[in-house]
Amino acid sequence: MTRKGECVVHLGEIMPVDGYEVQLESSLTTDYVQSLIHLYQPLLGVEAISLFQLLLHEINIQPEVQLQTHHTLMNYLNMSLDRIYKARLKLEGIGLIKTYKQKTEDKTFYTYVLQTPFSPQAFFQDVMLSELLYRHIGKTKFNALKKYYTKTKSIQGENITAAFHQVFQTFEPVNNEHIIPIHKEKPQSIPVEMIDLLFLEQSLKRKMIPVEKVLTEPNRKAISQLAHLYHLESYEIEKAVEWALTAENKMDIEQLKAVCHDIFQSKQNVNQVQLSLKETKQEKATEEKPLTKLEKLQHKFETISPKELLEDLSTGNNASDQDMKFIRELMISQGLPAPVMNVLIHYVMLRSDMKLPKEYTETIASNWSRKKFKTAKEAMEFVKKQSQAQPKARRTYQPRRQSKEVIPDWFKERQNQKGNATEEKVELTKEQQREQDEMTALLQKYASKNN
Repeated sequence: MTRKGECVVHLGEIMPVDGYEVQLESSLTTDYVQSLIHLYQPLLGVEAISLFQLLLHEINIQPEVQLQTHHTLMNYLNMSLDRIYKARLKLEGIGLIKTYKQKTEDKTFYTYVLQTPFSPQAFFQDVMLSELLYRHIGKTKFNALKKYYTKTKSIQGENITAAFHQVFQTFEPVNNEHIIPIHKEKPQSIPVEMIDLLFLEQSLKRKMIPVEKVLTEPNRKAISQLAHLYHLESYEIEKAVEWALTAENKMDIEQLKAVCHDIFQSKQNVNQVQLSLKETKQEKATEEKPLTKLEKLQHKFETISPKELLEDLSTGNNASDQDMKFIRELMISQGLPAPVMNVLIHYVMLRSDMKLPKEYTETIASNWSRKKFKTAKEAMEFVKKQSQAQPKARRTYQPRRQSKEVIPDWFKERQNQKGNATEEKVELTKEQQREQDEMTALLQKYASKNN
């Protein structure tokens, strides 16, 4: 059961059995760890940074994608698939991961392409990221980090370093068209859609403010980032820009940040801007249509590990090493995915006084393996069909005929034996039906406990 305020995500979107591989788009900077811990972590949280670092260090040791599933991540991070999915979304939104999905006939694979984090210097040059960090950690800590990571050493004397064109020549230049300009590499930026500033251009022109001086490319980018960050409307952007202009009609970016934040605070009635995941269409549909008990139970089986299930069924106690070894060996030998194994564990333990009888569990596992169950839903539907397929026994009573005929003793004895056999058969059928009914009820017991 999810905690209050925690939405059920990805149901049917991503499964523990889905495979994945990791790639790195470009080489990392030497100070990427400092960026992740000091600059990104306050914005994304520990879980997202842990996921990034785990994926990063798996690149050189990962097996074939067919052998590596998201269940591996669940075990390594000790996190449910819900939390891993949300952490991945945060990394995607901030520009640290690109995700690609590929479906085959029997499986789904994901490719996670890790992006190089900002260097600390580039981080503080990005308007949106630096503003977010400032609002998250406060002025004192922000200034301390900025001073440390952007400090420059003071050098005495005149810079007389010769330029490239002053030293080298590869041809005799005829005119300026042959001179190849050398551009400095621009730092990467957080992926934000540039907004249309035509309305702002027209407003500045009406007020006789030089547009080309105000709406330079860096200023356009800064306005777009702040507009997305603070969810500003067109008229609010116009107001913020006007307030941020100096007497010389230059844009004061720091003043623009402060004005946008003030507008956000007064409109949203909050103290600080905080990053949070948007509610998806699936989450909205889930809220509108609450899940049934069996659907909640199915989702539980799909998103937790067998170890977590054992501990949950044991009211929080640690799973024994003996049980975990038996489960691991059974999963490997029978090729059962974790969600199917969860259904099996739950069913067997509730039927066997919270124990895992070896032979009984192995028999069911072998049967389910032959049926090639891949998801908890398939296993649960099989259990349900089994219970419905068993017909209820009915006894028919024939009225006794009154007869004055003399019946031999040997005939009476034979009839009594047939009657006893029929009663035993009826009782056996009743017992089977009782077990099947109990099986369905047991599947709902865990859901009721977690409801």
